Parts: sequence; C-alpha cells; structure tokens
Amino acid sequence: VQLVESGGGLVQAGGSLRLSCTVSGCTFRHYHVGWFYRAPGKGLEWVSDIDTLGTSTYYTDSVKGRFTISRDNAKSTVYLQMNSLKPEDTAVYYCVADPNWEHVRLTPNYWGPGTQVTVSS
Repeated sequence: VQLVESGGGLVQAGGSLRLSCTVSGCTFRHYHVGWFYRAPGKGLEWVSDIDTLGTSTYYTDSVKGRFTISRDNAKSTVYLQMNSLKPEDTAVYYCVADPNWEHVRLTPNYWGPGTQVTVSS
C-alpha cells in the first residue's frame, strides 16, 4: 500500500490549504483513512479520520470547525481542507490508512512520506 500526499506549502495566518493523498496498492474503499501531524519539536498527533463510506468524520479538538476531511473512493483519494490556519498548525502532515477503524487513529499500518505546512504570522 502506497500513500502520497500533496498540497502543502507556505500560507499566511487566516489562509487556507487543501491537502490531498492518493492511495494505491489496495482496495481503497475498504480502508479507513486519516491524517496525523508532527509540529516542530513535538511528537506525532492524530488530526482527523474518516470511515470507509465517508459518512463519519472525526477531528481533534484543536482543528474542529476549521478543518474538513473528505474522500473520493472513485479516485482513491482523501482530502484535508484546512481553513483559518494558525501558526500553531505548522507541521509535517502525514496521510494514514488502515483497514481497521480502531487502528487508523492509534497505530495505522500505512503512512505517506508527509507534506510540510507552514503558517506564517
């Protein structure tokens, strides 16, 4: 299973970015997918995940109301729309996938290489 993220970059505070992650090597619609991030000098943190049908979404408190996760099973792609970005959102963002819902937000089996998001003040 391979995951490749795109869409990171530099943005001013208050701006928006949309991350994309294309997944290959598996039956995408059978996998729960999500996002983690690692801020400078900190550990990995779970951000959000979405179920196989795209009907249930979950977010860490710090991004609720600002980030939206979605998926397109026909394109084997998961998205993270990030609005009202803050400097503290600066991190490397990783796409993750796992066929088990419990694993996807704790110990996902599959990870992308990450994409850098930098929010300037």
